[in-house]
Amino acid sequence: MAQIFYITQVQFDFGALATLPAECERFGMQRPLVVTDAGIRAAGLLDRLQATMGPARLGAVFDQTPSNPTEAAVRAAAQVYVSQGCDGIIALGGGSAIDCAKGVAIAATHPGPLTTYATIEGGSVRITERVAPIIAIPTTAGTGSEVARGAILIVDDGRKLGFHSWHIVPKVAICDPELTLGLPPLLTAATGMDAVAHCMETFMAAPFNPPADGIALDGLARAWTHIERATRDGHDREARLNMMSASMQGAMAFQKGLGCVHSLSHSLGGINPRLHHGTLNALFLPAVVAFNASAPTVQQERRLERMAQAMELTSASDIGPAITDMNARLGLPTGLAALGVERAWFDKVIDGALADHCHKMNPRLASADDYAAMLEESM
Repeated sequence: MAQIFYITQVQFDFGALATLPAECERFGMQRPLVVTDAGIRAAGLLDRLQATMGPARLGAVFDQTPSNPTEAAVRAAAQVYVSQGCDGIIALGGGSAIDCAKGVAIAATHPGPLTTYATIEGGSVRITERVAPIIAIPTTAGTGSEVARGAILIVDDGRKLGFHSWHIVPKVAICDPELTLGLPPLLTAATGMDAVAHCMETFMAAPFNPPADGIALDGLARAWTHIERATRDGHDREARLNMMSASMQGAMAFQKGLGCVHSLSHSLGGINPRLHHGTLNALFLPAVVAFNASAPTVQQERRLERMAQAMELTSASDIGPAITDMNARLGLPTGLAALGVERAWFDKVIDGALADHCHKMNPRLASADDYAAMLEESM
């Protein structure tokens, strides 16, 4: 039986940030902790949030979220949450800040190390309704974490793990494309290709979920059409709106599941946390699309052909080369080697990919040899 739930309330429009005080009041947040990062503060977005709140009080600000959030950062922010008597969380930033906030929502209200609550450790059932409420305000268009039930965090032993529970879905997502105007080109490109990967991979994923498939295809069409415009002109309002929508749609859809792209990028990102998740997804996509082409559901339901149509390509065989060409036009690296990835890492990457929570959602189950081939093709 398919269980389908979409998913939380979304405030979506230019200027939607203005709804924040009312949303805080609606969820009883009188002393919220803002979880963000130093770049958001430097860009003036934290000042905008504080100005929007007006006389309403913020309990505290934690602005030390790393680019790949860690258990150590979650622990530090949770200590601030508890010591300052906070009663909710405002996550302001990209997927890193929002995922960090989800970790804080768990750690500040549940005992024991964060690993206890990781999905592959059987921890999802241990996450309860005691979690701190979250309001998520994305400032990039990529992860869609503002509407997702999961968070990806690097735990103390170095693994990059998923944490999944309906309890950590933000109570409301405030999606204001105005907050993404002027986002640097490479960050726009990398986060945008993350959204593309979410839409493509969830559309290929094995579970039965037709609503997710429809949302993913529409998100793919929006992202593929507008990512170059948004990268080339950071103030293109139409492109920014459509990229934020594609990001949100990708996460609405990936409740269905993801696959080998994310198994590989999660594992490799845990080995080298400096690697950008969206960039890794962009580089793995062509190899995984080729691997999935012979999967029974992909063949029977003509999934590659339907993706090609959404991308306005002539045939399914054009998808891999089109992604490679798009990466180049966006200024992203040409392969993993350009990021400093070494073949000596492959065995550890493969072990992590086989253990990842996305591995079994792929439409064709990958072996260690299959993952090795995908890594080599992506170099």
